[in-house]
Amino acid sequence: MHTAVGYFLRRHQDLMDKKFQHPSSTKNLTYRARLRAFLQLFKRDDHVLVVIVADPDSMASAFAVKRLLARRVDDVTIAHPNEIKRVNNIAMRDLLKIPLQRLKSVKKASFTKFVLLDSQPGHMPELSEFSYDAVIDHHPYTTGWEAGFVDIRTEYGATASMMVEYLKAANIRPSVALATALFYGIKVDTQNFAKKAILSDVLCFQYLFKLINQNLLSRIENADIRRSELRFFRIALDQVKISQNRIYAHIGKVPNPDILVVIADFFAHVHDIGWVIVSGRYGDKLVVIFRSDGYKKDAGKLASKAFGDVGSAGGHRQSARAEIPLKNLPEDFIEGMNTAQLQRFVKKHL
Repeated sequence: MHTAVGYFLRRHQDLMDKKFQHPSSTKNLTYRARLRAFLQLFKRDDHVLVVIVADPDSMASAFAVKRLLARRVDDVTIAHPNEIKRVNNIAMRDLLKIPLQRLKSVKKASFTKFVLLDSQPGHMPELSEFSYDAVIDHHPYTTGWEAGFVDIRTEYGATASMMVEYLKAANIRPSVALATALFYGIKVDTQNFAKKAILSDVLCFQYLFKLINQNLLSRIENADIRRSELRFFRIALDQVKISQNRIYAHIGKVPNPDILVVIADFFAHVHDIGWVIVSGRYGDKLVVIFRSDGYKKDAGKLASKAFGDVGSAGGHRQSARAEIPLKNLPEDFIEGMNTAQLQRFVKKHL
C-alpha cells in the first residue's frame, strides 16, 4: 500500500478508536474471526428475521445475509417498516428478485433470531420493538441498546461493502443478482464515491465490477418514471419558460417529489442551458429542484439565498433542493403560483 494512503487509513482508524465503541463491538477482529462470531449466533433450526429500512444499501446487505445463512438456518425473512416509493428501488427489488416483506405483516413470535442491517434500533420507533442478536451498520453509533454481535464501522461508505467482506471471508462468490445489488448499494450510498468512502469501499466495488450484469444495473439506474407520471412531462413542456440560458417550470401538484427531480434532470440535458429550476406542490410544501452546470454557478447557494429564510434549502454546486412549508409563504403567492412567478422570485437572487 502506498505510504501516504497507509498513513491516512491508520490515522483515520486511530481517531475512530477514540470515539464511542459499543461494548459488543467486533472492531478488532479479523474478517474471518468476525464472520465466525456472526455465524456462531445461529443454529440449524433458527428462523431469522432481518430488519432493514429499505433502500439500495440495506436491501443489498440483507440479500447478502440471506446468502450467508443459506443452508445454516431454517429460513431467513427480510422485512422493512417503510414504504418503497422510489422507482429505482422498486426496480432493484423486482429485477434482482430480492424477497422483501412489510414489517407490519410479520409476527415477531415466528422468529428465533433478529438481525438489524444498515441501521440501529434508535433510528426509528418500529426498529426498537425488537431485541437484536446482531446489528451491522456504518452509521454513527447510537446508545441505549444492546446486541450480542455488533459490527459498526462508521468509516465505511456503505454497509454493502462490509457484506462483501463477509462473503469473501466465507469464500462465497456472489451470484450475478447479489453482486449487482451490492455494487448498486455501494454506488448509491457513496454517491459514486463523491461522499464518504475508504479504500475498502473502492476495493469491494472493484471486486464486484466483474461479477455484475451491466444490463440489469442500467435498467435499475434508469428506472426513474412511473407510467402514471408521464403526464407531468406534458405539463412541464407546456409550462416551461426559457430565458437567458435558464429553464423554469412549475408543475403544480405532484403525487411524489421525485418526479420533479426527474424532470429537472431531463431539462439539464438541453444544450446551452446553465440553470434549471423546477417546482411543484407536494402535500403541504412547495418543493423546488435546482440544477446548474456547476462551473461558475452554485445551485446550493442559490437555493439557500432564494428559500433559506422560509424553509430548508441547500445542496451542491450542480444540484440542490428547497422545501418550503406553504404556511411560510404568502397566500397570494401559493394561489397564483405558476412558472412566471417562480421565474420572477428566483431571478431576484441570481
